[in-house]
Order: sequence, then C-alpha cells, then structure tokens
Amino acid sequence: MTSPIALLLPGQGAQYPGMALELYGVEEVFTAAMDEFFELMGAVGTELRADWLSDQPVVPLDDASRAQPLLFAIGHALGRTLMANGSTPSVLIGHSVGELAAAALAGVFDPPGAAQVILARYEAMATAPRGGLLAASAAASEVERHLDARGHDEGVGIAAVNAPNLTVVSGTEAGLARVRETLSANGIGSMRVGSRQPFHCPAVAAAAEKFEAGFAGVTLRPPRIPIISTRTASPVTPEQAMTPEFWARQLDAPVLFWPAVDSLLTSGSYTVVEAGPGKGLSMLAKKHPAVRARRSSVYSLSPSRASGTLTAWRAGLDQLNS
Repeated sequence: MTSPIALLLPGQGAQYPGMALELYGVEEVFTAAMDEFFELMGAVGTELRADWLSDQPVVPLDDASRAQPLLFAIGHALGRTLMANGSTPSVLIGHSVGELAAAALAGVFDPPGAAQVILARYEAMATAPRGGLLAASAAASEVERHLDARGHDEGVGIAAVNAPNLTVVSGTEAGLARVRETLSANGIGSMRVGSRQPFHCPAVAAAAEKFEAGFAGVTLRPPRIPIISTRTASPVTPEQAMTPEFWARQLDAPVLFWPAVDSLLTSGSYTVVEAGPGKGLSMLAKKHPAVRARRSSVYSLSPSRASGTLTAWRAGLDQLNS
C-alpha cells in the first residue's frame, strides 16, 4: 500500500470475552508484548492475564479494572506486531485509554513507564463512582442542549464525540437514567455502552487528579511518531507529551474522536488501520467523506468477534504489506 498508515487504538466499549486470544501464544511479537506488560504490572498483571484467558473471569471484562489495562495492552501489542512486520504507522490516534497505547508506541514512555501509568490509572479509577456510558444518536451540540436544559446533572457530561451524529454521555447511574429519559422524550435514541464506570466527565475529576500523581518518576519524551490527540483534535506537541497533566486530565476530558479523524483525513490520503478488538473505530472512520470518496481506506487489524480466526489476522497483515 502506498498511502501512509494511520493507526487507530480503541478504548472502553471495544472489549469482549476472548478478545485477541487467537494471537496469544501464536504470534511471537504480540505474545512477548502481552507477557512483558503482565509481568511489569506485578500482582495486578497476574490477575489481568487470568481473567483475560478465562471463560469465567473473576472480574467481568466490562469493569474498568479489566477493560482498560487489557485494551491498552492489546492495542500496544498489535501496534508492535505491525511495526515488526515492516509497517510503521505515520500517525497514531487513540480513543480514551487507546491514546496511552499510542503514546507508548510513539515512545513517550517506555514499557516500565507505561506499566506504571496504567497501574496508576487502574488505582485512580478504583476511587471513581459507579456509573457508565450512554451512546446517543445525535450531534454533540444537540445532546449538550438537552443536558443544559436539565441543568447538567451532577457528574454527567459529554464523554465522546464519535461521529457527527453519535455522541457518548457519561456519568453516575442516576444521572444517566435521567439523561436517557430526557433524550427519549425529545426523540433521541440511546443505548448503554459496555462500562461499569463513568469516564471523560466531571464524575471522574477527582480520579484524574489522583491519576496525575501516579506519573511521578515516569520519564516522558517527545513522540517519535506523530499523535493526533483526541483530547485536542490536534497533534501532540513535545511540551504536551512531556507534561503529566496532559495525559492525566484526558481521563475527565471529552474524547474528540471524530474531530481528530477529520483533522487527519482532511490533511491527506491514508490507510487507516484499527489495532484492537473488533471494528468499532474503523466503522466510525468509514463514515468520513474522504473514505466514502475513496481518497483514504480503512481496515481492521484484529480478528473480529464474528470471524475470530487467525487467518483473518494474517490476511490483514498481508494486505497492509501488499
């Protein structure tokens, strides 16, 4: 493929039981990256690995204590496998915890530093209230208007702008229930996304502060591969990359996924590749006018839940290198 590769790394909501297990113990680079992560995470890593491999995990994978570290690890391992196969991305975009996987792939922090950061996020989110995510079939401006009309239930806010008419709201359980009623009363459909905790909203502001403290001692470096941040929808600057607050406050700031993708695809032609479980981000990217006009193309690197085959994975790698 002649177009430069843009790698998408997913976050909460992409997880499912058995995700990427087809590659573990078979693909050498993927397996080594996963094992290194589990080892660096210590006792938590042992528990993560056990629940990932189990048909009956002790902690459900929708829980942030499982989904977030595993999504980071899988995205990072898939990215390293892609690079080892001779396809180095020209740019990275990560959704939620996927942005930390992007930072690791870009060399902002090394594997031990990445493990410390993910462990700090894990511990910070343990203090967050119960809640979740609600995907609404409407533009962010319309959803925001209805939130404003309600006076913004405490802790509730827009968590992600995933597409022009797909907005995610996050907050406490009680707040989300009231928001869902309001949206329904105004003809806006919505559905819950797989998460047992809120993210990217005021409800986790205290957790974000605790997360920032967890960066102590971690060496941060300018990215070797450009990252378009989904916090700003702009390239991460060297100064931002080396500032713990930039990465930590991502936890309670909205994910501007669609603006970030739009910034990318209006700047040139790309082969957009999703490196993570399923095809959620690639399906969103396919909605972009540049993809519809075939100026850019979109692929998923991981076997999907439906196909679930190693053949699909290897075919994807071959296609990228053709």
